[in-house]
Amino acid sequence: MEVCMHLRFMIFTGIFLLALFGCAGRHQQDQLASTPTDVQAPIDHGLDTAAVLDEPHAPLEQMLLDADAIPDVDQQTPLTPAEQKALDTPTQVEFVLDIEETKEVELFFRYFTHDARDRFSAWLKRSEHYLPHVRDVFLSHGLPHDLIYLPFIESGYNPMAYSRAGAGGMWQFMPGTGRLYGLTFDWWIDQRRDPCLSTQAAAAHLTKLYEMFNDWNLALAAYNAGEGRISRAMQRSGKDNYFALASVNRLLARETRHYVPKFMAVLKIIQNLEELGFEPINWDNGPQVATLEVKGGTDLMALAQYCNLSWEDFRQLNPSFRRQVSPPDKVLTVYVPEQQQDRAVAFLSTPSSRPYQGFDRYQVRSGDSWWRLANRFNVPVDVLKRINNRSNNLLSIGESLMVPRSASAAVAAASPAESSVSSTRNLAQQRANYVVQRGDTLWNLSRKFGVAVSTLTQANGLKNQHSLKIGQRLYIPRHSPASSVTASSASSANKSGQMVQYRVRRGDTLWQIAQRFGVTTANLTSWNKLPRSGLIRPGDNLKIYIP
Repeated sequence: MEVCMHLRFMIFTGIFLLALFGCAGRHQQDQLASTPTDVQAPIDHGLDTAAVLDEPHAPLEQMLLDADAIPDVDQQTPLTPAEQKALDTPTQVEFVLDIEETKEVELFFRYFTHDARDRFSAWLKRSEHYLPHVRDVFLSHGLPHDLIYLPFIESGYNPMAYSRAGAGGMWQFMPGTGRLYGLTFDWWIDQRRDPCLSTQAAAAHLTKLYEMFNDWNLALAAYNAGEGRISRAMQRSGKDNYFALASVNRLLARETRHYVPKFMAVLKIIQNLEELGFEPINWDNGPQVATLEVKGGTDLMALAQYCNLSWEDFRQLNPSFRRQVSPPDKVLTVYVPEQQQDRAVAFLSTPSSRPYQGFDRYQVRSGDSWWRLANRFNVPVDVLKRINNRSNNLLSIGESLMVPRSASAAVAAASPAESSVSSTRNLAQQRANYVVQRGDTLWNLSRKFGVAVSTLTQANGLKNQHSLKIGQRLYIPRHSPASSVTASSASSANKSGQMVQYRVRRGDTLWQIAQRFGVTTANLTSWNKLPRSGLIRPGDNLKIYIP
């Protein structure tokens, strides 16, 4: 299914990861560590911390770190006639400013058109990949068009941006606020970085704030400072006007007092780009992308390679993934270039797309090394490092690593009785259908034949997982009972209940539709004779039997 038709997810991770202005007082908290350090307990980056496991923070200029600062710009040089005309341009969201606020707007206007001109140009270029989608979403919510430019002062339209206080993504959601709108932030994924999902959340949040305050000035201030803080300021002062609140000393944080003037400056620039010498926004920039559902434990690196994408290119399309494997317990959406859709579908239909049954966390102990862990869990060192997004050989006692569940379960399992092992080996020799070649490992064979490592060891009575010899004969089970049961269950899906027709809309996924109607994706696939990938397109009509 095609979604985000104009959206091209290109992440420029080296350009000023911006932390300008986040939700709920985001910039007024202590800075978090940017890289993991030695710890005495397993690292558990929970929902209330923004430590970035998969990407270190880039240094920010001091002005960007100090969101409450007014830029030090040349105020003596007169504006050109074109600049003055742009500064006088009215905005769709109506603002009534006094002399002081008008002066602040001019300061930020001068800053972005002069001192930070190159940076603002980079933001404009990056925004082209997201603006068409943001525009469509905000239009569907009935929001003012001007609000689609809010990420300029939030993140520079950078989905990978993190603030010191832990706000993340293009819209700079704090973890708690993101959770309210269904954005998951855990060890595996950070959906605040998903431009599609976070934009839906931002539209819903802004709608709620406007309904609460019935004034866009106050709603924007609440987006920055939090609705609770703005409500308390109104109650304390008896004022119901943003600029009246901003005029009271210490009633609002300086960051919040500067927020609306800064946004106004950005709007006036964007409405006059060509007159101010900037390149106009190309609203047709970026290729079409397709969305596919991936099951838990999908090897995302292998998927990227199968689609002829580098890992960096895949991450540019899918910035929410923090690991090179999808979460073991979730069905999620991935974005691939439309021209690679068929290859992606073909790969996801193979057992090798999910080489393991899942993943466990392993706490590093004294004496551990990558080589020892690779031998213990029968996984090549490079695979262990890749899964954990590591390039060096350093390990810290107490840190958590991701380990294939099938391997860890097999290591932890008690050894069978010797007689049972012997019987299994004899049977395996009789049924042997593969001869070990040079370079073979159980992990490679599990990938090649789509069989779990634990299944191979059990089927062949192997006591030591990592002892294979050239010429050794192995029995490779071709089919598992579980897959047969699953297929049988899907083919005989219950068709009782009321049948309705559902027309697939842009942005729908099979999983979302199943959740909406209280059925399973297997039901939908069976009822509508869909491909195993669950591929659906806007305009498709689905039969749904509501229980």
